[in-house]
Amino acid sequence: MAGIRQRVDAFLDRPQVGHLIIGVIVFNAIILGLETSAAMMQSFGTLIAALDMACLMFFVVEILAKLFARGGRFFRSGWSVFDLIIVIISLVPAGQGLSALRALRILRVLRVISVAPSLRRVVEGFVTALPGMGSVFLLMAIIFYIGAVIATKMFGAAFPEWFGTLGRSGYTLFQIMTLESWSMGIVRPVMEVNAWAWAFFLPFIMITTFAVVNLLVGLIVNSMQDAHHSEDAANTDAYRDEMLARMRVMEARLEQLCERSDVNPKRE
Repeated sequence: MAGIRQRVDAFLDRPQVGHLIIGVIVFNAIILGLETSAAMMQSFGTLIAALDMACLMFFVVEILAKLFARGGRFFRSGWSVFDLIIVIISLVPAGQGLSALRALRILRVLRVISVAPSLRRVVEGFVTALPGMGSVFLLMAIIFYIGAVIATKMFGAAFPEWFGTLGRSGYTLFQIMTLESWSMGIVRPVMEVNAWAWAFFLPFIMITTFAVVNLLVGLIVNSMQDAHHSEDAANTDAYRDEMLARMRVMEARLEQLCERSDVNPKRE
């Protein structure tokens, strides 16, 4: 049984199998996209549903094969557990108030992240950056709260639809931070009533848009670089260990050859 598990595990680790899984994921994503077209469903609804079910069965067989081959090791991998959750969500029936779960089948496309090493590196870098990002988010929340209080007190009476309450002020300031219609849509109309309003909005944009947001980007980039370097180091260590193992095997074979030559001396 152990030998069969090892062979199945080795088969699943082949690059060709990984490419096949990615191909099925992409094909399933196209099928799920076609389901949103009424014309396509009217013409090929039965075929599309059958292909979608075939893709789901492929994923189920893949997960079962990994569970069989890896046993408890399967649950020690976060990506394997992620794949299992996605497949379980796809298996939940869509009826009886669970119709929203049918739309969640598109989450199968996320499985390409666990299969593609480059995408895994991006996600791992993002997750690694989350603790540092939490501090930055807290700083931004403080800045938004202060700005929302100031904006409500200064501009709430003249522009209640934008700054009438603390919540509206926060949402308007978020729109300004994204630079979406911030000048002609919000700031210039406010400046027509309060000419000095620029003294509030410009520092807010400089602090949030150009400082804090770029700080978030820098944290994510650094985390991705660290994840990339860690992966390179792990690959280097694995290659070194493999070479050492091969050298030990060669040394053992040489010793065996030497022993045989001593036991069976060459005849004159």
